[in-house]
Amino acid sequence: MSIIEMKIPSPGESITEVQIARWIKKDGDYVEKDEEICEIDSDKATLTLNAEADGALKILVKEGETIPVGTLVCSIDTSVKKPAGEVKQPAGEAKNAEAKPEKKAEPVKADKAKSNSESYATGVPSVAAAKMMREQGVTAKQVSPSGKDGRITKADVLNASAKSMGVSQNSWGGTRELRREKMSMLRKKVAERLVAVKQETAMLTTFNEVDMSAIMQIRKQYKDSFKETHGVGLGFMSFFTKAVCEALHAFPAVNAQIDGQEIIYHDYCDIAIAVSAPKGLMVPVMRNAESMSLAEIEASVIELATKARDGKLTIEEMTGGTFTITNGGVFGSMLSTPIINPPQSAILGMHNIVERPVAINGEVKIRPIMYIALSYDHRIIDGKESVGFLVRVKQMLEEPIKMMFSGNDPVKVMLGL
Repeated sequence: MSIIEMKIPSPGESITEVQIARWIKKDGDYVEKDEEICEIDSDKATLTLNAEADGALKILVKEGETIPVGTLVCSIDTSVKKPAGEVKQPAGEAKNAEAKPEKKAEPVKADKAKSNSESYATGVPSVAAAKMMREQGVTAKQVSPSGKDGRITKADVLNASAKSMGVSQNSWGGTRELRREKMSMLRKKVAERLVAVKQETAMLTTFNEVDMSAIMQIRKQYKDSFKETHGVGLGFMSFFTKAVCEALHAFPAVNAQIDGQEIIYHDYCDIAIAVSAPKGLMVPVMRNAESMSLAEIEASVIELATKARDGKLTIEEMTGGTFTITNGGVFGSMLSTPIINPPQSAILGMHNIVERPVAINGEVKIRPIMYIALSYDHRIIDGKESVGFLVRVKQMLEEPIKMMFSGNDPVKVMLGL
């Protein structure tokens, strides 16, 4: 008999303990090498534990337990042979099988309709759907399965969650029951950091408004050719990121941070983008955003946001940012005061775009307006710098061509003035 012991690896230097979020495999299951067997929560990210060999799994630590890094959590008995009949289908064959049309599509549809009442109780969620159900508090009875063989998909969970949020008060049928759930390590860490920011920084917020007409016209005119050329859509985040990078160059204190009795200035812009993930707020980082094109920024945002929502971000991808951008506008926020992401010294809040009446050359015009907010640490950033930074961002968003000339008037640059 050959037993392989598996211990919790270190997710990062500062992480000393983790929580067993979920066992993907059950005790006694046969597992194959590199197969995901467990999800682990740390105070920074969700990681997976993969089997180190083929064999029978023996679970030694229960779900929900918090344990130190290096703890023995399971073992694999490699002397156990794979059960007969369990043949793993090669990836290529699986792909070809999916591509082939089902010969009996109509009978399956009829069976599905017939057994719909049973599928609420017997529908089996996929691994990703099961994870989403736990995180959003959705039960199997609330979900109408649409996957193959009555399986519950992520889309089914999202639909059920949306329905539960949109029902009227009368149809909710609330009870007097209480429900307690243990906070995840990530949520506890976020809570600690937010309280620390309020207590340890002199945080203030300054506001301004941006006329988004120019950017919206550019997007309308070039969105199709941009996507055809670069393979990604042209969104607002790329414009804001470029504007922020130029403003950070003009006001370096906003891109700096306090370290004891010293101030660290960064000659680069590692821009963190706040993403609302199922397990909480994630803030992945784009390295050297100042040297990236609009297309590169859009592609990077999509990649990092997808990883965040799938719980695939690494510790490295969430550390080292110098400035953060958060977009509450996607949720309908009109105005907010975002909280600084330590050890950074400032954060920019974007909000929804609403057509509002504005005075232009003595006339009232209707323009698409976005309110923007800059929260900053007054210990390192003075009012003049914070306001100047936000005004510079506003100017470059309202005149996007200035981003090509470091915020200067392109005509003056051309004339050498």
